[in-house]
Amino acid sequence: MTDFHLDLSPVKEPLGFIKLLEWLFAMFAFASCGGYKGVTTLLISCHGAVNKTITASFSYPFRLNTVVFTPPDPTRCNGTWTDVYLVGNFSSSAQFFVTFGVLIFFYCMMALVFYIGYMHAYRNGSNFPMIDYVFTLCAVFLWLVSTAAWAKALVDIKISTSYRIVEEIPACKMVGSSCAFVSVTSMGTLNVSVVCTACQVWPSQPPAPWWGG
Repeated sequence: MTDFHLDLSPVKEPLGFIKLLEWLFAMFAFASCGGYKGVTTLLISCHGAVNKTITASFSYPFRLNTVVFTPPDPTRCNGTWTDVYLVGNFSSSAQFFVTFGVLIFFYCMMALVFYIGYMHAYRNGSNFPMIDYVFTLCAVFLWLVSTAAWAKALVDIKISTSYRIVEEIPACKMVGSSCAFVSVTSMGTLNVSVVCTACQVWPSQPPAPWWGG
């Protein structure tokens, strides 16, 4: 490996500029997904409990089937209330997405360091351009796969935390009882994670190091 020679010109060219954008989008993607915390809220009226608010807090990695609603204390509907859980386990899709997002983040960071420090070796008839090109194609493909899985999981998460929860609560179906969906935390940041990934699908650079040559 030749000596490190700082040269910021690749960042101004497609080769480095695209990697810089990918680095930023990857950071936003895994951060917005991995850092999400939400709450879904219902209003319950049942035996001995009128207009009681119950909540279920959920977050990454979205194992919703382990999240239980707070009971309508103190009466718990005169013994008719049983623990109610959200539906679904979406941890595999979420963790795959976040893990690959972190890997893309570090790959782009290392690629940028290589571009601005060893571009003279990159352009000097080496195999680095072809290796970089093949790795980029593989990364784009796997990034799309993980995003597709996460996008599907996100749709299911929205359904599992929506007004349809009421249909899963036995106490709400009893005579004299009623349940109403109140709200759920906005999932705009989770939408951002999918959008940021879509923005990363840039045309891969050709294997020939012709920029600035």
